[in-house]
Amino acid sequence: MAEEDSVKEGYAEIVVVRHGETSWNAERKIQGHLDVELNDAGRQQAEKVAERLSKEPKVSYVYSSDLKRAFETAQIIAAKCGKVEVLTDPDLRERHLGDMQGLVYQEASKLRPEAYKAFSSNRTDVDIPGGGESLDKLYDRCTSALQRIGDKHQGERVVVVTHGGVIRSLYERGRPSARKVEKILNTSVNVFRLFDGDKWTIQVWGDVSHLDQTGFLQSGFGGDRTSG
Repeated sequence: MAEEDSVKEGYAEIVVVRHGETSWNAERKIQGHLDVELNDAGRQQAEKVAERLSKEPKVSYVYSSDLKRAFETAQIIAAKCGKVEVLTDPDLRERHLGDMQGLVYQEASKLRPEAYKAFSSNRTDVDIPGGGESLDKLYDRCTSALQRIGDKHQGERVVVVTHGGVIRSLYERGRPSARKVEKILNTSVNVFRLFDGDKWTIQVWGDVSHLDQTGFLQSGFGGDRTSG
């Protein structure tokens, strides 16, 4: 988005950012609601995206999932963008993945076959054993959360720091007829506009131009089959 662009009345501009890398992303361990902090690479990524956002139009607030990997990313962004307030919202958490959480993805089918079957299902209404959420529940939770934020901040630009599975659901809300998205990269920037009347558009998708091409993780895993 060009620096001279400004947010107009009638919509909220929400910059949705995936958290920085964790050691579990690098090891392809399934995080879900488990509270894993950023690793050194993740903190460097967060600094890079914070620097980028500080040079773009003014941010009024930063919202974040209350999980450490998102909250720490959000704090770094907020500090660079004029020390704005960080507000946490548990509805921005990653999908709860039940009995899959804490497992290395490649081992999950053997160790938790029922949970893996539910996770791999093409149906969106299947809960994952062990307290996990269906894709429908995730979608309802996180799209409602973003709508609340949009309704509250019409005419403003805010940042939301969240997780791969959540961002995938938000994409489906913004572009319901589009193809499914693939990887959601750590600290990728995705700009949504939420208009009066519940209309959503996506202005920027999956932008990681602030990162060195050798410095970000291609395979971070968490809330869906390729990211989180």
